[in-house]
Amino acid sequence: MATTRDITIVGAGPYGLSIAAHLRQHGADFCVIGSTMQSWLRNMPKGMLLKSAGLTSSLVAPHGNYSLRQFCTERDIPYQDMGLPVSVETFGAYGVSFQKKFVPEVRDVRVVGLRPCPGGFSLSTADGETFTSRKVVLATGLDSYRHIPGPLASLPPGLLTHSADHHDLSQFSGRDVLVVGGGASAIDLAVLLHEAQARVRLVARTPVLNFLTQEMHASTLLQRLRRPLSGIGQDWKGLLCSDAPWLYRYLFDRFRLRTAKKFLGPSGGSFMQNRLAAVPQLLGFQLIHAEAREEHACLLLAGPDGRQRTVSADHVIAATGYEADVRRLGYLSAGIIEQLQLIGLTPRLSAHFESSVPGLYFVGAISATSFGPSMRFIAGADFTSQRIVKHLMRSLGTRNRPLYAS
Repeated sequence: MATTRDITIVGAGPYGLSIAAHLRQHGADFCVIGSTMQSWLRNMPKGMLLKSAGLTSSLVAPHGNYSLRQFCTERDIPYQDMGLPVSVETFGAYGVSFQKKFVPEVRDVRVVGLRPCPGGFSLSTADGETFTSRKVVLATGLDSYRHIPGPLASLPPGLLTHSADHHDLSQFSGRDVLVVGGGASAIDLAVLLHEAQARVRLVARTPVLNFLTQEMHASTLLQRLRRPLSGIGQDWKGLLCSDAPWLYRYLFDRFRLRTAKKFLGPSGGSFMQNRLAAVPQLLGFQLIHAEAREEHACLLLAGPDGRQRTVSADHVIAATGYEADVRRLGYLSAGIIEQLQLIGLTPRLSAHFESSVPGLYFVGAISATSFGPSMRFIAGADFTSQRIVKHLMRSLGTRNRPLYAS
């Protein structure tokens, strides 16, 4: 690898690959560091189905040349824009195919250090290489932000894992497992564990689990006006968040923080509802305390009526989501952390995704407090890639040299 690059993208998921594909189209000098589609291929359980519809699950190729629909059609994989869930295996394979087609130069290695240096940034990788880059785009997804509730944190690693730790659930066959959480990850895990012959129970503080339906296209003008389709839902709020992320930056910080976190709260896909019926559920139970007893995990819960009960299992899986916190990106130097202006625990970003550290950009879920909840979904990659690439090319003064014909 060259010792100096114009642009380095850290992360090879949907956002990183979409940005890289557009940079390559313009002939930019860049590199991509990360494991291609890692979250989808390694951190999500086999058999999981995407809650997002196929229509809104495409990476962003130059000129829109390579959609999920096209990938599925070429491989004779059943596909519908809406109403037919996409498996994590199909989406992961699509991402790998996209990478090979548009971003063949991805380097599968971890970044372990990032600090400012004259003219940009110095990056260190796990294999011992150090190089400099004028601009750095952090597109590292959610993995660094795994959330474990405080009461569970006292359990030893042998009894507690996060939902992102499990791709193959066959290891839990015949074992007692408690899944804690009420969102899509918890619901999907509970179902898949049950179908893998585990003795599983789902524990959630919500008294009722929510399920979202992938609705079909509205057929009349009145229906489309009442429930407009967007990349993150079928209503006006979703449409505004999806189609006008640039406007979100002008809202009050408190509103942005709340909306980025709460919009489309914990919910499973409607296609999992019937499959979940066979799984024992403890709903409306608050987690009070957790401890290890004789190689078992014991959880103290408070029920809807306030009464307490203890449940035990061979293993607990915290399907409790993610909480974006820039301080948990362990490779960022203390100098960068100190210089970042924040909204809550996330970077305050310019109209072009640039942080208060000149030349350092954040995209994906961590940008939701600046550009809205659509950044938590694949649908946000379109706006992101077009906005940031245009800015990078202009700021670097790079001549436009398209590699692809329109």
